[in-house]
Order: sequence, then C-alpha cells, then structure tokens
Amino acid sequence: MEGRKRMKKRMKKAVSLALAAAMVLSLAACGNGGGSKEGTSQAAAESGAASDGEVNLKFCWWGGDSRHEATEKAVEAFMVKYPNIKVECEYGAWTGWEEKQSLAIQGGNAADVMQINWNWITSYSGNGTNFANLEDYSEVLDLAQFDQGSLEQCKADGKLMAVPVAMTGRLFYWNKTTFDEVGCDIPVDEASLLEAGAKFKAFNEGYYPLAMMEYDRAVFMVYYLESVYGKPWVENGELQYTAEEIQSAMDFMTKLEEAHVIPTIATLQGDMADSLDKNAKVINGRYAGVFEWDSAVTKVQKAIVESTDKPGQELVIGDFIKFGDYNGGFTKISMALAVSANSAHPKEAAMLINYLLNDEEGIEICGTERGIPCSAQGMAVLKDKGIGDALVMEANEKVLGYSKFPLDPMFEHNDLKANPDGVYYKVFGKLSAGDISSAKAAEDLMKGIDDCYNY
Repeated sequence: MEGRKRMKKRMKKAVSLALAAAMVLSLAACGNGGGSKEGTSQAAAESGAASDGEVNLKFCWWGGDSRHEATEKAVEAFMVKYPNIKVECEYGAWTGWEEKQSLAIQGGNAADVMQINWNWITSYSGNGTNFANLEDYSEVLDLAQFDQGSLEQCKADGKLMAVPVAMTGRLFYWNKTTFDEVGCDIPVDEASLLEAGAKFKAFNEGYYPLAMMEYDRAVFMVYYLESVYGKPWVENGELQYTAEEIQSAMDFMTKLEEAHVIPTIATLQGDMADSLDKNAKVINGRYAGVFEWDSAVTKVQKAIVESTDKPGQELVIGDFIKFGDYNGGFTKISMALAVSANSAHPKEAAMLINYLLNDEEGIEICGTERGIPCSAQGMAVLKDKGIGDALVMEANEKVLGYSKFPLDPMFEHNDLKANPDGVYYKVFGKLSAGDISSAKAAEDLMKGIDDCYNY
C-alpha cells in the first residue's frame, strides 16, 4: 500500500538520518579493540570522589543467570572500592521486563542506573528528559573511551542519554552433538536447511534442527529478506519492502514449519519456558539450533553443557545461511547504561557505569556477559588479560564482519516487540497457528509498523 511506503515518523527525519549515519560510522569502532585511552578512565573516576556520607543507588538489568552472577560480583567489588556507596540490585529475565521498566521510567520511579535497550532512548526519552545527560558527569565517566559515532546514537535532543555497552547482531548456534547423532551436516544454505528438517524428522519427530519464538522469527524474517533483496528493512523511517516481498518471507516461515525445520509456536508454548535457553528441549538437544544475539552464546552454551540428562554437549557457531546473493542481517547497539533523570545521586550513578565499563577490575569481573565492549579500555583489558568467552568473541567478530545493515531503533519499539501483545507476537503466532494467511500476516505487520511511526 502506497501510504505505508511513506510512513510519517514519530521521530524527526533528521534524527533517523543521524542515527543511521552514526551506526555506519561506529560499526568498525565498537568492539574492534581500538587502543584504550590509557589511564584516563581511572583518573576520571577518581577525580570526582563520591559525596560525603552514605549514598544509596538502585541498579536494574535483565539477562541470564551468568550475567546476574557476574554483575552482582562487580557491584560488590564497586562497593568495596567506594564504601560509602550502597547499591541495591534488581534483575530478571527479558519477558515482561520492558513493560515493568517503562512504567517506572514514565512514572519517575526508575532505578538510578538502568541497563536499557538502545531503542528505549527514542521510546522513553526522545525529548531528552527521562534520562540524565551523562556529558554532565564526564569528570567521573570517561567518555573518551567510546567512539563518537556510537555516542551519537545514544543522544536525544543533543543530550547523551546513555553510553553504549556493546555492538551486536544475530547468528546461528548449533548443537553439534545432536547433529552428529542425527547424522546431519550443519546447514549453510536453504537446501541444506530443508534437508536437515527431513533428516531430523526421520530420526525422531520430536527433534528439530532449529527453534525460533515469535520475536526470533521477526529478526529472522528481516535477515531472510535482506539476504534475498539486498536492502535494509527500514531506512530513514520508511519501510523498504512491499507487501508482496514481505508475504514471500511469511510463506518461507510457513515452509520451514511444514518441512520440520522449526517447531510451531504452539509446540514451543507447550514447552512451558519463557526463553529458549530455559527450554528443556534446547537443553537436552532435541532442538538443535537457535538464531540468537552474539552476546547470548554464554547462556545457551551453559544450558546445554550443564544438562543433567545429556551433559557435555558441544555448541558451535555456524556460518550465515545463504538465502540469496546478499549478506543479510543487521547490527545494533546491543544495550546501553543510563542514569535516571530523577536520581538523587547521578554523579555516583555515573561512577558505577564507569566502573563497569572502563575500570580494569569491573571489566575483568563482567567479562563478555554483555557482549564485546564498545569501550576501548574494556576491549584492551579483555585482550591483555585473555578474559572473555571465546565463543562470544568469535560470534561478535563474525557478525560484525558479515552483517552490514543498520537497524532502525523503532524496530524494537515495545508496541512491536512486547510479549504477548506486540505486533510481532500476534502476527507470527497467528501465522503459525494457521489463523491468518501469509498475505494477511504481511498486511498486519505493515500496519503495525505504520502505527509505530505515526501518531
């Protein structure tokens, strides 16, 4: 529909253009290990000592168990270093997390320090009011460690709303143990992916080579379309794909279910797990592949290696599956750290962020739990100390070297991404259930995107 090809945007077009340009500029700089600005981070933290008397902060984040454990340990070390600062931690899984935090942000009750998705800047502080301007605290937060392009992506109304933690993208992880058991090669193109579905079905109808929930399918759909057509999903606030092209991707998703490549959404919901790394069938190798962020490899690997029913399984990173002549997939700032505009102690909150991202001790403790760092100091410490999960580093290098399309921040808008009421969940859930046709799925998805860009 022609009107949807030219969506009026919530954001000013200038903002979208700036974000897209900044993304291109920062891809090489984020996580590529450019040299650290030696000594400046420590000096920044120590130049602005914490306020006299006890200071109480709250820090909230989402993630898996390994991230929770590492972050709590880092917070404890921070409190030893700054004994007058007490930090209360709040954390959980992703499901329902944004909904909870958005209410806190908009109600003025947000935690002092927040791990945020990149799109939260435009969604919840697009006018630069809900998060503190971190440039005001540069005496304790060493901003020189971050590429300017990545910092520009974190600005709203000319104010620095957050600092980027890492750059990320999605790729394929495979349970090699299961593939060997089935006697199947790891897929590298459409033909071998479909062949894997047939072999897994013949081996055991409860086994699948790949599993994807609703949001995973939305990301995979974009990857598929970009591979086939060689153009970004959204550019300058405008959807770049026609209804017919999107319908072709919906047809392909249905084809994957029919070919026994992926289980239906109903099957996955019946597994009673809120994420794939907690799904018993992933843990025990019955679902032998996931399409996940590079920073997520730790939780998936831990889950299958520590399986009580099938211990010692091997997780490997696969090649990007070729569906066309182009390199599909996108990269984005995986997450950022922000300070609430209502924090009573924004300076000390900024000190905590600096400790986690720029202080050698904090970097060592956190490792790669939030991905490969954008901080030059962070990258230098990991390399010098030989710290970090080797699979995470391999995955990050692979995805940044392959996927060149930038991500529009509205892709992860809560109206689209929220579980279970977001557009992605409704569209792919109904498509999987056979409640709507591929044409209707494409139409509903386009309308949902249109609604996000229009008041």
